[in-house]
Amino acid sequence: MAVIWAGIDAGKTHHHCVAIDESGRRLLSRRVANDEPDLLELLADVLALSEEVTWGIDLADGGAALAISVLLNHNQTVHYISGRAIHRASEGYRGEGKTDAKDAAVIADQVRVRRDLHLLRGGDETVTDLKILTNRRMDLVADRTRVVNRLRAQLTGIFPGLERVLSLVNTGPLILLTGYQTPAAIRRIGARRLETWLRNRKVIRADQLAEKAVEAADRQHTSLPGEKLAARMVHTLAKEAMDLNQEIDELDKLIEARFRDHHTFDVITSMPGLGIILGAEFLAATGGDMSFFGTPDRLAGFGGVAPVPRDSGKISGNLRRPQRYNRRLQRVFYTSAMFSIRYCEESRRFYDCKRAEGKRHTQAVLALARRRVNVLWALLRDGRCYQPVPPIVLAA
Repeated sequence: MAVIWAGIDAGKTHHHCVAIDESGRRLLSRRVANDEPDLLELLADVLALSEEVTWGIDLADGGAALAISVLLNHNQTVHYISGRAIHRASEGYRGEGKTDAKDAAVIADQVRVRRDLHLLRGGDETVTDLKILTNRRMDLVADRTRVVNRLRAQLTGIFPGLERVLSLVNTGPLILLTGYQTPAAIRRIGARRLETWLRNRKVIRADQLAEKAVEAADRQHTSLPGEKLAARMVHTLAKEAMDLNQEIDELDKLIEARFRDHHTFDVITSMPGLGIILGAEFLAATGGDMSFFGTPDRLAGFGGVAPVPRDSGKISGNLRRPQRYNRRLQRVFYTSAMFSIRYCEESRRFYDCKRAEGKRHTQAVLALARRRVNVLWALLRDGRCYQPVPPIVLAA
């Protein structure tokens, strides 16, 4: 029986599937609900056309998760093709119209002719959990950043001197703002009683914080318009920031516990600069299976730390940053390289060497991140932890 290809244009409530043969002729075109019975019926109808089917889909999670799981559970080969690639490929097909049926047909035809598409695999339970947890953590961190920015703006409007001396990412200053927000209130309580008030709430270095607050209050004796209402807003925002900090701390514990269950934990965290959170994000983005990428070059390209050529005509050797890559993975590579410069002598020497060559700070860090991808890929491939000095292989 001949091989056929099936493309699925995935949606939130419905998908559209088109199956084609080796000549590109449509054998099936159907809109199906995003429900298991309908998906199983579609699978049976497509397999009735041919027992050898290669599937393509334009989403790798979200609304397509159920369809992908149904296909993988029935031992089907499923490839992922991005929406951008489909949009660009559609320009080469007849007609300017855009429909779900046309997109599904383009997906099927692209799977038929291309050999470089990502093959989807059954998810590791630990990796799936880490994706959920790290995504949630990113949302909470973004929420905290917004709350702290609003808090800074509100505090600057009534007490700019205090805003300058407080680090609002720390718990101590936030606790202070839940109780005292105006210069007059801080002057009334005084340094000694404010220090006692902070110590009773387990604030670290309460004496230094109280001294800074009182000094700032002594420099401002003017009461600004709307001070009382703004002080209430500062109190509310400080409480929100503290609640978000607590939620992030609890989530970090869950991430660490889940990350430790994975067999690559020791290998990943042995790499200088890759701690619990960055290591968990790396595992969530890659799955930890380096055979999926084949070479460290592909991993570096996927993470956006490998430049791509942009040559044309007589112009050659023109390199630029890629436009299609995993933004979160690039942040992991870049941030871990920054940390490794502080704590790893080898990374520091490499960074200093690149700076001596005339490269800017960002370029030197990206070059270091690219070099570290090679090391991390080899460690995961061999299943061994990082060592500053490579092990010596003795000849037989």
